[in-house]
Amino acid sequence: MKSVLIIDDEADIRDILAYSLKKEGFNVLTAENGQAGIESAKMHKPDIIILDVMMPEMDGIEVCQILRSDQSTKDILICFLTARSEDYSQIAGLDAGADDYVAKPIKPRVLISRLKAILRRNQSSSLPQSESSDLIIDREKFSVIKNGEPIHLPRKEFNLLELLASKPGKVFDRDVILETVWGSDVVVGDRTIDVHIRKLRGKIGDDYIKTIKGIGYKFTPKHKS
Repeated sequence: MKSVLIIDDEADIRDILAYSLKKEGFNVLTAENGQAGIESAKMHKPDIIILDVMMPEMDGIEVCQILRSDQSTKDILICFLTARSEDYSQIAGLDAGADDYVAKPIKPRVLISRLKAILRRNQSSSLPQSESSDLIIDREKFSVIKNGEPIHLPRKEFNLLELLASKPGKVFDRDVILETVWGSDVVVGDRTIDVHIRKLRGKIGDDYIKTIKGIGYKFTPKHKS
């Protein structure tokens, strides 16, 4: 049974989502603020967290950053839930390490479908490790080893790198990337890919991922000398 932690300061939203998720067979935990959510995440290690962005005292962005910086919670899937649909808010959530982003108002059925899609994509990535150039991609640990040093990536960044590195030199267009990494049932902004590419380059180096203007991106291996 998959477990879900709902972190939201609005009791009615927590109750509605908890009721719907329990009907779908999820084990549901709830927290009414960011600090309580962090403590619950560390204690229970849920499979996925539904995290409201707009909360008093500690907002969802800060909560996500704290969870991503803690070894015990850094790999938990996180889906932001917020009434703010502006592009900058989505980008801030992705920068913080979110795996998905859903704007309010949303029907519980739609959210549940999105959560299941996130969990399916996460499970489908559990493959043995492989080596491309001087980067070792470990699909079980969702990490990359560069020159012997581990680099831990949020799942979306990892899945994006894994896709590009699966066929070095091949140009993946933006539609293929969105379909493969985010899925057809997930609506994301036009800049989502660019945000993740920028973050990847900041972690593994600028030379691995090339931009093909007007089309998409490709992975260019750097072989060990």
